[in-house]
Order: sequence, then C-alpha cells, then structure tokens
Amino acid sequence: MTHTYRADVVVAGAGLAGMACALDLLDAGRSVVLLERSPAEGLGGLARWAFGGVFLVDSPEQRRSGIRDSVELALDDWHAYAEFGPDDLWPRRWAEAYVHRCCADVRGWLRRHGVRFFPAVHWAERGLYGPGNSVPRFHLAWGTGEGMVRRLASALRAHPKAERLRLAFGHTVEELCTEGGRFVGCAGSTADGERFRAEGDALVLASGGIAGNLELVREHWYSAWGAPPPDMLNGSHPQADGRLLLAAREQGARLTHLDKQWHYAAGIAHYAPRFPGQGLSVVPPKSALWLDPRGERIGPAPLVGNFDTRYCVERVCRLPEQYSWLLFNRRIARRELAVSGAEHNPEVRDERWLAFLAKVLFGSTALVDELVARCEDVVVGRNLEELAGRMNARVGRERVDPRVLERTVRRYDANVRRGALSNDDQLRRIAHARRYRGDRLRTCRRAVIDDPRGRPLVAMHLRVVTRKSLGGLQTDLEGRVLGEDGAPLPGLYAVGEAAGFGGGGIHGLRSLEGTFLGGCVFTGRVTARALVRGAAADA
Repeated sequence: MTHTYRADVVVAGAGLAGMACALDLLDAGRSVVLLERSPAEGLGGLARWAFGGVFLVDSPEQRRSGIRDSVELALDDWHAYAEFGPDDLWPRRWAEAYVHRCCADVRGWLRRHGVRFFPAVHWAERGLYGPGNSVPRFHLAWGTGEGMVRRLASALRAHPKAERLRLAFGHTVEELCTEGGRFVGCAGSTADGERFRAEGDALVLASGGIAGNLELVREHWYSAWGAPPPDMLNGSHPQADGRLLLAAREQGARLTHLDKQWHYAAGIAHYAPRFPGQGLSVVPPKSALWLDPRGERIGPAPLVGNFDTRYCVERVCRLPEQYSWLLFNRRIARRELAVSGAEHNPEVRDERWLAFLAKVLFGSTALVDELVARCEDVVVGRNLEELAGRMNARVGRERVDPRVLERTVRRYDANVRRGALSNDDQLRRIAHARRYRGDRLRTCRRAVIDDPRGRPLVAMHLRVVTRKSLGGLQTDLEGRVLGEDGAPLPGLYAVGEAAGFGGGGIHGLRSLEGTFLGGCVFTGRVTARALVRGAAADA
C-alpha cells in the first residue's frame, strides 16, 4: 500500500534551503510537504553541524566596525575569485543577485527569525596574491549553524499556518514523478519500509550535492589537480549523495560544474564519528608550519590558513602521497587552533558569552587536550626527534627525516627571531592578519615553533576532507531547473547545494566563504517567491 501526501508544493530535503523555502511558502499561505531522509534530529542537514558563517555585504556589523564595503567591491572580489567562464550566464546572474540582496533577503530574514550575529566580522579567504575578500565579510551567527536551525525549526512548528505543513521524516525519495511532461511530485520509501507518494503543483529539490558521496567526488574530480587522493575524509553529510541530482539528469535536467568542488586540506579523522570516514576540518593556526610528508615546508608560497583554501588543496593534492602535516607547539595551539563546526565551538553554539570571552582571552586549552587525548591524527613530542618518530609511527613508515624536520624548523625560527629583518611570506601574512583587530587576539605576533616555553610540540596528520560541491542543477533566477536545451522543466525547481547554490555553480572555482549557508537561505527564498507568483498568475 502506498501512502499519498498532497500539497501545493513538495520540497525534497529539509536542510537549510528546504526550510527557508517552506517557511516563505507558508507565509504566503501555500501548503507544503517537506520530506527528509533523516529522523527528526536530522532537521537542518549539514547546516546543523556548521560553524554558522554568512557572507554579507555592507552590513550594519561591518559599518559599526568601520569596515567600508560595497556591492561594487564585493562583486569585483566575487568575479576575481570565481573566474567564471564565457558560458556561465546563470551563475553570474545568481552571484550578482546574491551580492545585491543578501543583506535584506538573508540577514534581515534571519534576524526576523531570531538569529543574531557577532559584532566582530571574521575575515576569511583574503586571497593568495590576487583579491579574495578585500574586507571582512564572514558574519558568524550566535549559536552557530545549530542555533540557526533551531530557530528556523521553531518558526516552522509554531507557524500560524502550521496546519498547511506536513513535515515527514525518514522518507527517502527514490523517484521523480511526471505527468504530461510536468513534474508533479516524487515517490519513495519510509524508514519502516512503506511506500509513499507526494504530489503537488511543483517539486523543489533541496537534497544537497555530492560531497558526501566519495565515489562521486572522485568521479567528478577537478582534472587539473591530478588524481583524487585515495584516502579522503568525509566532511559533508552522508546523505549528500547526489542521487536526486542524477535522477533529475536522467529526466532531462542540466547538471553542471560537478568538478567544481570545495574541500579543505586540513582534515583530521573524527575521534567519535557519526558515520564511517567522518572528518573534522581544522582551522589551521597561522603560526604553524605546513609540511610535506618528509618534513619540509610546502611551497613555493607557504600554506597559511584563511588566505586561499583552494590553493592549499591543490598543493597537497600535487604531493606524491597527497597528505600533509601541521607543526606547532602547545602555546600556539591554545591561542590559534580551532576546529570548524558547532560541535567544537560549544561556547558559541550554547550562546555562553562569558565562556566565549574566556576562550578568546585565555585560549582553547580544553580543545587542545581533547584532540591530543582522543584523535589518532594528533601526535606530540618533547623535542623534534621524538616528534618525528611519532609522526612516522602515525603513517606506518619512516617518511619524516628528523634531520630535515629540524632544519626546516630551525630556518623558520631563525627568521622569526630576526624581527624587522625577517624575510618570509608566512610572517608577512601573519603581520597582515594582525592588522585587523578581529584577528589580533587569535593570532600570535611572532611565534617560534621550537620554543622550550611552548612545549610539547604538536603535529597533525592532515588529509583532504570534503565539504561542498559547487556545481549542481542549472536554474534560472526563479529557481526553475533548466533542461539541456536551456528551457525550464515544468514544475521542477532546485535550491541550495542541489542548485550549485544558484544557477548550477554560483561560486565558479572558489567560494568566498559564508556563501553556503547564505546561498541556501537566498535560493530557498527566491524560489518560494517565484512559486507564489506563479500560483497567483495561474489563479
């Protein structure tokens, strides 16, 4: 027996994009079936685990901090970072729409639902040599992504028109349904093995991308990086497996830019994984040395976190072994080390101001101790020789040469001690970071690695950890999925990562960070408005 749901709109996927779309549809009085593969605690998808940063332009937080931003500057940065190709019409249009409207349509909407942002704006993706973010634009939500999801979930359940919402958990969509050439819903099975069918005037795919499916990630790997690493970690949601994207393609949808992927080079194994192969994304200390498997610095430009994430991934992937090491000491770790996501930032997630201020002022001692005690990818040593031995034990072979490691560290430390006469690109980047007050408290001024007062020494074994696929189903500015001929497929829409965050690839080659959560909210809301307009026109 098949259970049938009926609503004006069927939304497949209750992540952030699906939630945003459903909320705006309810506001307009439309009925919604919101389907989710996970149990109820999975509402919000990967956004629930996220750190909670949102890319905003010329925001009140920026202006209060004296940051002069503008739509024109942000678009210049976006285009420079994206390197759009001549055929990227819809990604360009979505990028321009987002930059123009993100403050009102993303920040304003989140604020109305109770989400607040830190007064200090973070500065991510500054760019390696050319422009990335010319100014700080990463607005951190108080409560992290989990707090954001919590508030939106409350808004859904307490909505004045909540009787028009059917929120169905444990429902896996397996088929996209059409009648007379129009998409009219979907079908699948529940966690109890029962069949269901959801019918509506439109079907919105909000099912995420492919970054949780390592097989698909490797199949669509960016060829200029060479072969994909054989030992990647999964930093996405395991249900971001691409199955609905492939199903849509089989029914005529245009699926683009799947080789444009956003991963991180500083991944470590999760010591308490929710699923096999789960990885954590380390926020690399700027004062740490990023080393190849032998113990030498990776170059030619040294790898430094928060400047160009894609460059770091590319350099590591070009190493024969495709893994790397971060080397620092406990003193550096206490001040600079962080792990991205809600789980490892409990002070922000649980909205405890005093605990957060104490962490900023006195360091992340608890995080350092937890990683050293529990994570197999973190090793310590009283000196460089002992550390090299433990690094080799971690990879199971004598790969790190203690003499090479010592020479690398001695050269860098000598440069640090030269002060104003130092000549090292990493030190110049550290100095640049410290000029912004938002980074000064979290960045050491001039930190020697092999400092007796900072021991023990710490090394992290890093692998590439997946995060987001930047491509997806190509959509126009109403969220309608386009076919191979460029025409909209009647009744089919896509939002969030399923749409490449807009147009099948709004980011081009690179993300300016904060554009994932922001892009989910924006595409969800834009598509909901288009559906409401379309229903009004048909009435």
